[in-house]
Amino acid sequence: MPEIDYSKHKILLAVISVIETLTAGVAAVGALLALGGLGLELNYRRKGNVNQLELTAGEWHLAINEPNRYLLIGEMEFRNLTQRFEVMLPQVRAEVKLLSDGSLDGITCQTKVIPCHKDATARPDDYWFGYIVKAQKTTKIKVSIDIQGQDLTQLQSAWVQVHYTTYGPSGRIAKIRHVVVPLQFPSPDTVPTARNVGVAEVLPIRTHILTEIDDPIAIVKRYVLPRAQKGDIVALAETPLALMQGRYRHPSEVKPGWAAKRVCLFFLPTSSLATACGMQTLVDVVGPWRVVAAFAIGAVAKVFGKPGVFYQLAGEQARLIDDVTGTLPPFDQFIVLGPENPQQVVEQIQRETGLAAAIVDANDLKAVKILAATSDLSITFLEQALRSNPAGNADERTPVVVIRPLPQK
Repeated sequence: MPEIDYSKHKILLAVISVIETLTAGVAAVGALLALGGLGLELNYRRKGNVNQLELTAGEWHLAINEPNRYLLIGEMEFRNLTQRFEVMLPQVRAEVKLLSDGSLDGITCQTKVIPCHKDATARPDDYWFGYIVKAQKTTKIKVSIDIQGQDLTQLQSAWVQVHYTTYGPSGRIAKIRHVVVPLQFPSPDTVPTARNVGVAEVLPIRTHILTEIDDPIAIVKRYVLPRAQKGDIVALAETPLALMQGRYRHPSEVKPGWAAKRVCLFFLPTSSLATACGMQTLVDVVGPWRVVAAFAIGAVAKVFGKPGVFYQLAGEQARLIDDVTGTLPPFDQFIVLGPENPQQVVEQIQRETGLAAAIVDANDLKAVKILAATSDLSITFLEQALRSNPAGNADERTPVVVIRPLPQK
């Protein structure tokens, strides 16, 4: 029997042991790298866009209000909402689109953006000198809009678009802050035409174009109180309230995801959820899983003859979102959500004006939905009074309706 060379086996076993050790080490390193990568990804997803530099709507006023010249001044504020990141502002500029009931021929409009941070000086060439906004800090700008022409009385509003670029941990991101500023204001002394609808007289109240810089309580005090009588009810349309709350988004700011691009294809073309951006706006409010689940369950329910389940499951905003073209210019270019906390708004109106109030969604198809109402009002009565949609669906600019109950026979 041949002799076994145990020394060779020992060498082989040693090599195998080394290989196993190296393999285990590589596996351990791979596991650590995988865990590290997962941690980085989770941290990125948790923090998302850290270029969180927001621009407020600001405060606006007409510094010069003459027949041939308006000087519109807005004071706006950049706010860095991050906890520890600096965000740079390499570019800021403004442009304006005037909205008018007449021609804009012969009317000129010059805009300037003036930095208001410490030690800043406005350059004569209107060049924006890059600026760093520290974490949780702010800086202000002044936007000057000089409008000149032979007759400016037909101008209704200025659609101001402040373009700015953020530069920071999330890269270089272009943003736009939209602000619509009214230029003409109907007299609150104008007597509206009352219409008898059987249970009440309704008075559509004409206002200026309501925007984010307006306050619903101030609007009621300005346009309703001068002509109000005891027992009157204020009905405010839901879309103008949402606009005053800043609940609108330009489609360029909406990034449709997987769910929105697919679910929107199953809605009628007339629906505000029939576009990817309209649906994504809902997804951003309630989340993709709720939208997909509502769609799946709603599709099954429709097969069994029960429509409308999607809207019940997807939440109130599913019915209230207005897609592009859904309201008056310039907001016909935006997606408008439903209002926030409407019950709180009507209670505040009653508390500060003494008038009962309701937030309503009415249309020319005689459909009336009461989103909120003060406790002393009958929903049935409100629906009867507003069924004819006295506020209108066109360019009436009457977002407020006064309901004056008639004595019951």
